[in-house]
Amino acid sequence: MEFPTTRLRRLRGSEAMRSLVRETHLRPDSLIYPLFLCPGEGIRKPISSMPGCFNLSIDEALKEARECAALGIGGLLLFGIPSEKDEQATGAWSDDGIVQTGLRAFKQDRALDRLLIIADVCVCEYTSHGHCGVVVRDGEHYIVDNDASVALLTRSAVSLARAGADIIAPSDMMDGRVAGIRAALDAVGRDRTPIMSYSAKFASAFYGPFREAAGSAPQFGDRRSYQMDGANLREAMRDVEQDVMEGADMILMKPAMAYLDVIRAARERCDLPMGAYQVSGEYSMLHAAFQRGWLEPERTMMESLLSIRRAGADFIVTYFAKAAARVLA
Repeated sequence: MEFPTTRLRRLRGSEAMRSLVRETHLRPDSLIYPLFLCPGEGIRKPISSMPGCFNLSIDEALKEARECAALGIGGLLLFGIPSEKDEQATGAWSDDGIVQTGLRAFKQDRALDRLLIIADVCVCEYTSHGHCGVVVRDGEHYIVDNDASVALLTRSAVSLARAGADIIAPSDMMDGRVAGIRAALDAVGRDRTPIMSYSAKFASAFYGPFREAAGSAPQFGDRRSYQMDGANLREAMRDVEQDVMEGADMILMKPAMAYLDVIRAARERCDLPMGAYQVSGEYSMLHAAFQRGWLEPERTMMESLLSIRRAGADFIVTYFAKAAARVLA
């Protein structure tokens, strides 16, 4: 049927009608809120490039977590800012590391029982050089040693699982790390702990504000030898397939808004639960426009999240999680 018999506007005439036929929905429990944990007490340090976000001591992070639970948010993604860094990323796998300590505190708080607590597994915040693995000399250059890095990451994953993480989320992009972590978790009786792998994490310019938040900028070079080239969609699908074969239970795509085609391609290729990370630069650039009055904050925030869901993400890691949950309440 063609116009005038077919009039698509018939289903757009009222909010009730639009709601009835809406194809894609957002829910608070499909949102994950990142938190940055730092040593100390009573610390709530603003992150200048990320309005509304803070480096938090564990007591302050517990307050944020309780607020997230009350809003019905699905989970938290924890990052750590250690008091000291070294070449072996000791703070990433130490039993008294900042995230391990935070996990134990969160798990003792019954108000947080419905929140999934996800531990990011990477070492860039913990190394003195800021890279996501073990750095070795190769002739006149330094490189990140893949297999030595996997050993470090598996040690970190086991430590975080033992401290109470509900989900282990490796974000380093080393080859073979999902298989290594799965084997290590199973070997210590953590076979029920799922792995949410950052399967396609691109070497993106949109990570800038995060590096201020986590103090994780590389001290030399960049991460393009292990994070993905933004031009490569087919390679991203190979990464997804490899992680699935190695035992990933869930996958995560990062960044989100500039890579919606990658999210869609992964959704069509893979039937595992899949999320997308609306990263710091995506959040901060929208806030910059809000502050100048160029974009309407609430509508823009919700539209950006809806686009990620429409592309195929089942859940979204976003710094907008609390604000969006209030809108959806």
